[in-house]
Amino acid sequence: MKQHNIKLICSDIDGTLLDKNRSLSQKTLAEMHRLGEHYPIVLISSRMPKSLRKLQTQLKCRQYPLIAYNGSLIIDGDSTLFSQEVPFHLLEIMQTYVNNTSIHLSLYHNDEWVVPANDYWAKREANNTKVNPEIQPLTTTIKDWKARGISAHKIMCMGAAEEIEILYRLLKENHADQVNAYRSKDTYIEVSHVLQDKASALSLLLQKKYPTISMENTIAFGDNFNDTTLLEQVGTGVAVANAKKEVLSVANDVTLSNIEDGVAFYLAKLS
Repeated sequence: MKQHNIKLICSDIDGTLLDKNRSLSQKTLAEMHRLGEHYPIVLISSRMPKSLRKLQTQLKCRQYPLIAYNGSLIIDGDSTLFSQEVPFHLLEIMQTYVNNTSIHLSLYHNDEWVVPANDYWAKREANNTKVNPEIQPLTTTIKDWKARGISAHKIMCMGAAEEIEILYRLLKENHADQVNAYRSKDTYIEVSHVLQDKASALSLLLQKKYPTISMENTIAFGDNFNDTTLLEQVGTGVAVANAKKEVLSVANDVTLSNIEDGVAFYLAKLS
């Protein structure tokens, strides 16, 4: 590691920073508390801001910005530095796509998370992220958001693998020019604006908040497909051992897995 070049620490959350219990281990907390006094620590995730703030509080890094929804929302304290929503008509189109299926459609805007029912998928996400959703019919949410002039920062599609595969193909074939459709697992699709990813969001954050820090001065950790461009474009891109092979192939270095406190193990080398 080029220790003298690193001026900012950036990390993905799920599968990277969190342990097998989806929690922050004592080792991770100790390293982040130590380093947070000397380096900005930026959490970058597909999660919503409310969930990231809970983790920031534990990590003692609430004074630093966060990047939510895979780069579609950048928040610094009470200020929104950047916001990119999915085109509204896509919400209406996706509603037609999931009609007559068992697919659960979660809609996210800033700190709002709205689900059509408190079903298996909603409960699972609430357990994972420690945030509870608002429950109302999808048609009601879309009508409400249209009246308010807002759209989704992220759409989460969850359901049986066979149905998710069909929806994924529809999105890729018909809307690849408008949205990124990312499959974190075979039962999930995360949808966000096509122009945004973690790397572009971090680059924008540096320009707005830390103009003296470059991507080259940043160390970033990740594990999944949505971390690929991030690890490629920072000066030190580190994959955890459990990362997808595509992520491992672009990383500058590999650390231990998330359940072995890989991020903390690697950061222990940083003075």
